Amino acid sequence: MELVYTIFSCFHIKAFYFTLVAKLAKEDFIPELLQNVVVTEIMVPPDREANLQRILFNPCHICADNSSECYFKTKDDFHYKGDVNIGVLFSIHYYYTASKVPHTFVPYYFNDIYLQYNFKNYEFILALRFAIEEINRNPHLLPNISLGFDFHNVAPSQRNVLGYALIWLTGISYPLCNYNCVNERKSAAALTGPSWAKSAHIGTLLQLYKIPQLAIGPFDSILSDQSQFNSLYQIAPKGNLSLAVVSLMVHFGWNWVGLLLPDDHRGTEFLSDLRKNMEKNSVCIAFVEMISSTWTSFSHKFWAHMGKIQESLANIIIIFGDSDSLQGLMLNLGNQFLTWKVWIMNSQWDVTNHGDYFLLDSFHGSLIFSLQHEQLVEFPNFIKTVNPFNYPEDIYLPKVWFLFFKCTFSEIDCQLLKTCQQNASLESLPRHIFDMAMSEESYNIYKAVYTVAHSLHEMSLQQVQMQPFGNEKEMAFFPWQLHHFLRNNHVRDKMALDWKQELGDNYDILNFWNFPKGLGLKVKVGTFVPNAPQGQHLSLSEQLIQWPKIYSEIPQSVCSERCGPGFRKVALEGKAVCCYDCTPCPDNEISNETDMDQCIKCPESHYANTEKMQCLQKVVSFLDYKDPLGMSLTTIALCLSILTAVVLGLFVKYRDTPIVKANNRTLSYTLLITLTICFLCTFLFIGCLNTTTCILQQIAYGGAFTVALATVLAKAITVVIAFKVTFPSRVVRWLIITKAPNFIIPICTVMYLVLCAIWLGSSPPFLDQDAHAEHGHVIIVCNKGSDFAFHGVLGYLCSLALGSYTMAFLSRNLPDTFNEAKFLSFSMLVFFCVWVTFLPVYHSTKGKVMVAMEVFSILASTAALLGFIFVPKCYIILIRPDKNSLHHIRNKSHSSRNKTPSSKIK
Repeated sequence: MELVYTIFSCFHIKAFYFTLVAKLAKEDFIPELLQNVVVTEIMVPPDREANLQRILFNPCHICADNSSECYFKTKDDFHYKGDVNIGVLFSIHYYYTASKVPHTFVPYYFNDIYLQYNFKNYEFILALRFAIEEINRNPHLLPNISLGFDFHNVAPSQRNVLGYALIWLTGISYPLCNYNCVNERKSAAALTGPSWAKSAHIGTLLQLYKIPQLAIGPFDSILSDQSQFNSLYQIAPKGNLSLAVVSLMVHFGWNWVGLLLPDDHRGTEFLSDLRKNMEKNSVCIAFVEMISSTWTSFSHKFWAHMGKIQESLANIIIIFGDSDSLQGLMLNLGNQFLTWKVWIMNSQWDVTNHGDYFLLDSFHGSLIFSLQHEQLVEFPNFIKTVNPFNYPEDIYLPKVWFLFFKCTFSEIDCQLLKTCQQNASLESLPRHIFDMAMSEESYNIYKAVYTVAHSLHEMSLQQVQMQPFGNEKEMAFFPWQLHHFLRNNHVRDKMALDWKQELGDNYDILNFWNFPKGLGLKVKVGTFVPNAPQGQHLSLSEQLIQWPKIYSEIPQSVCSERCGPGFRKVALEGKAVCCYDCTPCPDNEISNETDMDQCIKCPESHYANTEKMQCLQKVVSFLDYKDPLGMSLTTIALCLSILTAVVLGLFVKYRDTPIVKANNRTLSYTLLITLTICFLCTFLFIGCLNTTTCILQQIAYGGAFTVALATVLAKAITVVIAFKVTFPSRVVRWLIITKAPNFIIPICTVMYLVLCAIWLGSSPPFLDQDAHAEHGHVIIVCNKGSDFAFHGVLGYLCSLALGSYTMAFLSRNLPDTFNEAKFLSFSMLVFFCVWVTFLPVYHSTKGKVMVAMEVFSILASTAALLGFIFVPKCYIILIRPDKNSLHHIRNKSHSSRNKTPSSKIK
């Protein structure tokens, strides 16, 4: 509560801002702490209103009393005494003028010069001090030798970076090269970072003096080049951030993402690695913005970049860089109300140090990848003990106590007076200002200090062995002598400082919670372990993730709507692979997943359901007796078989009547028996089938038809011989008496059997399945085997029918008493038409319909023979018995002779 009063007590605030605060408080946007603050309207001087607007609702930047000049008397360096020192070149604060500010954000004001503190980076100093004190207390590491450090603040601009390094090397404010004015100070190494660019600039200078340099920033390929930087060691592991990021994209189904990268080699390398991993996992880049690494130059093109960011369909935007490379980008994004974007960042970004006038933060719900590092248990306890009175040489602690704990400076010597809040501690500061958890860079500093300490320890042991009787109390060495030990040294986690060795690259995934604005929590929600088994690299606790407040569920970021099950993707010409149309799967193909490139064809024994989402087992089917079609054909075949048997019985009963005798009783009996067999053969086509029935189908009905057609042919030839042949009467009498035409039946049958033997020997019929004739069914059918043999048999039967028809047609007008030749010609004509029609219909149907068509052709052709040949005779026998007598035959013959012309009789 006192901190909030401090914020509001520094300024006179207009009624407009109080109205805004009250309105937001009623809508539950402001934390309960701010709702209880009571303020009154006071007039604001015009010259201070602009500064007020810049810091209102900006909890990261608390105001300072302008009358306190001691606050702004900031030195750029301070020292922690030790026998051996480590040079430290970090950026904690910097100045800038209002004319160079890229955006309306003024933290502190003093005589037109603005002072910006980065309290996140101040943790680097604390981590350095913690490591050094821990080493100095350890009697087994560097005994009788204490470590210290020389801190020099480095401005963000790269223009004067070498100047700060020279100040550390020479010990004077206006350095002269190769001069050292601090002879009593022994420097072992230098710590630089986290910016790679500053480490590179400083490295070009330090390698001239062969001074070891340990870079604590993110791994950089250029800094690992020994030919360029032979005195520089990188503490951070290399990692594989691009693979980790793409794994997260794949997990949430994000395939349309934007990229904001620094316009340098690190941004180019990251983009190259990211493209490779994206192509492997079908993730596309919506846009790429290469941002200048200077935050002042970024401001001029800011709105052009913002247009692409705001208008893009990509709701997921990846930001890659270090804390110095894209400051302008983060400042501008932090002050935009982009609450519908999810930012994916690496841990170097400081997303809490940018203010705006909204309690909803643009970065709330962001996901941050941080290389795994050990969280030292004693480090938070150490921070609790830190205060400006315990560490009087620290130039930053008094300013923190002045800002946040109501401490004041003495006007005489600018020393901090002990008029502060009781129990003041860094632990009580808001998390967005100072985080007690050790950051990735702070842990790298801790490791770097221990690396130097172990190297110095090994060097001191070597000196003792070489000079066992030496009396020197202080350690004597040159910095370049430390290189051998640094390259072979291992810290407690066995990390080698050899630039050729790749280190651990496991990542923690942090979710940034900053609602209400100023909360500043980074919550671990998952991990990425590249060496884990396949499919287990990424582990997430999705229930812990807080997304931007605009989303009630996991946000989507796709170029095209996903193709659900039952559909497949169709690429669009000239577009990225992530932009596509959706089309339904073809027949009998399915897609049971989202965004499938190809549909999966169902097996022959399965079929696709209506939604094309799964394959269902087909029902085995055949022309069953219980089916309506099978039942109808069975009934017809049975009735016709009974009718044929009745006709046979009728002919047997009236076998001595003239009509039966005149039509060759033997051939009539043979034909009727054969027709009965033909009708019964249809039962081989209906019901459950097997290989035996498939073979019997062809042999039985083909043999029966052969005998039937041969019998009809014999009948027709008999009529022709009796009335048409002009041979001598003895020959005709012999043909009729010996019944030679009847031998046609066994001859034709033998020929048929030869054809069947060839058929069965080459490619016999077999049981087959038709999976395509009927949807959802597998129909059991008999495959004819050799199509040539099957059509050969049909052709043989049709040739017999054609011969019978020809013989009957020639004798159609002969003076036969009952004119059987005419009926024979009609029956053969129908038979021939049925089977000629059968062929195209048979080949155009499938499954049970094809079988039914064959059965129907058998029944139709057999019924034609029965009907045309025997129905007229049965009519005379049963209805007109008067015509079935010798008297009627004689009268009819006499009438025929009288009608014959005399010339023809002669």
